[in-house]
Amino acid sequence: MAFQRRRQHHNHQHRLRVVVPIISAVFSALLILFALLSFLAPSPSDTDHLHHPRRFISTDNVDGPTGVPVFRVPRDGGKLDRDIWSSRNAQFYHGCSVASSKFAKAGDVTHSNRYLAIVTSGGLNQQRTGIIDAVVAARILNATLVIPKLDQKSFWKDASDFSEIFDVDRFISVLSKDVKIIKQIPRKGGKSLTPYHMRVPRKCNEKCYQNRVLPVLLKRHAVQLSKFDYRLANKLDTDLQKLRCRVNYHALSFTDSIQKMGEKLVHQMRMKGKHYIALHLRFEPDMLAFSGCYYGGGDKERKELGAIRKRWKTLHISNPDKERRHGKCPLTPLEVGLMLRALGYGSDVHIYVASGEVYGGEETLAPLKELFPNFYSKETIASKEELEPFSSFSSRMAALDFIVCDESDVFVTNNNGNMAKILAGRRKYFGHKPTIRPNAKKLYRLFLNQTSTTWDTFASKVRSYQRGFMGEPNEVRPGRGEFHENPATCICEDSEAWTKKDSVPRKYGKGDSLTRKEVMVSDDQNDEDDPEWSDPDDDEDQRGLQDKELNNGTVLDYDSIISEEPELEEMLSD
Repeated sequence: MAFQRRRQHHNHQHRLRVVVPIISAVFSALLILFALLSFLAPSPSDTDHLHHPRRFISTDNVDGPTGVPVFRVPRDGGKLDRDIWSSRNAQFYHGCSVASSKFAKAGDVTHSNRYLAIVTSGGLNQQRTGIIDAVVAARILNATLVIPKLDQKSFWKDASDFSEIFDVDRFISVLSKDVKIIKQIPRKGGKSLTPYHMRVPRKCNEKCYQNRVLPVLLKRHAVQLSKFDYRLANKLDTDLQKLRCRVNYHALSFTDSIQKMGEKLVHQMRMKGKHYIALHLRFEPDMLAFSGCYYGGGDKERKELGAIRKRWKTLHISNPDKERRHGKCPLTPLEVGLMLRALGYGSDVHIYVASGEVYGGEETLAPLKELFPNFYSKETIASKEELEPFSSFSSRMAALDFIVCDESDVFVTNNNGNMAKILAGRRKYFGHKPTIRPNAKKLYRLFLNQTSTTWDTFASKVRSYQRGFMGEPNEVRPGRGEFHENPATCICEDSEAWTKKDSVPRKYGKGDSLTRKEVMVSDDQNDEDDPEWSDPDDDEDQRGLQDKELNNGTVLDYDSIISEEPELEEMLSD
C-alpha cells in the first residue's frame, strides 16, 4: 500500500513536470502577443487630434456593424430655425458715442503748456489700444497730444510710423473737439522742448493720472509715457468711455493705400459668394508652445514645441490636459471646422483665413479644407505684385487682415487676443454682426467623445454650448470684460422699436427672434463656462494699481511672466 502511494505521488510529480512548461510557454506567448499589440496600438494620450481621415465627411449617417453610431459629418449645414448670417434682434441696438452736453470742448479745457507724448508697444492691435487710451489720457490731463510713436523694436520688427499705417489728418480732424492733437512737440524760444520720460502703472484711472503724471507735466511741460499698453483703467466716466469709442470707431482709420488694398481683398471675397466667414485661426507654433497644450503629435510634437518654449526662461509646461479641460487651448483647424458645420455652415461656404504659419502646415489644414474647400487667404486672392508694398511690414499685412475680417459676414476667433477683442467690439458697435468665439471649455469634452455619438446629437450640443458665444446683443452684462471687446457704454437700445415688436403677435418659425423679456432672461447663460469675462478693474483696488505694475487681465496665463518676457507678450497679444 505504501508502494502504491509512492507510485501515485511519482506520477503526480511527473504530470506537473510536463504541464508546467506547457503552461509557462502559453503564458509567455500571451505576454509577447499582448506586448506586440500594445506596441502597435496608438496610445490613448497620443490620439492625433490634428489629423483625421477623410472617412468622417459623408452624407451617410448610419450605424456601424455592432449597432454603435458612426460619426459622419454631412456636407450641408442642415436646416436651422435661425439666420446663420445675422444676429437676432440686432436691429434694436446701435452704436452711440456722441459726447454729452457736459463734456467741454477741447479749446476750453486744453492748457497751452502741457504736451503728452506716448510710445506704443506690441503688434498692430495692441498698439491700437494704446493709441485709443492715449487720447483719453491727454483729455484727463487737459494736455495737447502729440501723434503717438509706434513700437519699431518689438517682436514684430516693423519700422512703420503712425502716418504709414493710420490716416493722420483724419485722426486730428475727427477728434478736434475732444483733444488737441499735433504732429510734433513745438519749439520754445528756438529750442526743442525735451519731454520727461516716465511710465505709469497698468490700469491707471483718472486719479492715478492726476496724481502721478500731472505734477510732472506742470513742472516739465512735456511728458513722454513709454510702453503705453493697457495703461488706462477699464472702467472710466461715461463721457471718457464714449471718447474711447469715438477714437476707435470713427477717428482711427487706415491710410488710403491700406484701405484700398483691404477693400480690394473684400471685393474678391464678395465676388466668390454672397457671404463669407473670416477666421482668425491662431494655430502658429509659438502660440501652441506658449499654451502648453498637447494635440496628439507624440514625441515629435513635444520635442518641437518644447524647443520653442525654451526660448523663454519663465515659460514652463504644467498640465496639458488641464489646459484643454479649462478651455485655454486653441481649437485645432479640424475642430473649428466641425464647430462651424454644426452651427449650420455647409461645404459651399467661403472662408477667409487670417493666420501666420500653421503648426503642421498643409497636413494640419487638410481636414478643415476638406470640410470647407472654398478656403482663401490674402496670399491666394491677391498677386505678389499687389501685396508687395505691404509684405515687408507685419503691421500693414495685419491691417489688411483686419479689414477683411471686419467686413466679413461672420467672424470666428480661435483665441481672445487684441485683434479678436477689438473686432468683437467693433462688430457690436456697427450692427452686432455675428462674431463666434468657441466655448472651448465645453467643446473640448464634446470633441473628446465625438466618435461615440451621432452627428445630430453632436451638432445639437455644439449649438447649445455656443449660446452666449455668438456676438449677439446682451450676451455679456454691461461693464464685464475688456471695454474694447464689450463697449456697452457705447451701445444704445431702441426702446420704441422693442415696444412695437413686443406688441405684434408672434409667428413661430425660421428666423424667429426673442422678445425683449426673453433676451434679458437669456443673458449670460454660459457665464460659468467662460473664463475670459473677468473684470479687469476688480482684481485690485485703485490704490493698489497706483503702487505696482499690473497685467492685462486676459485669460491667458502669461500675466505672471509678461513683465519679464516683453517679446512673449508682444508675440501673443495680437
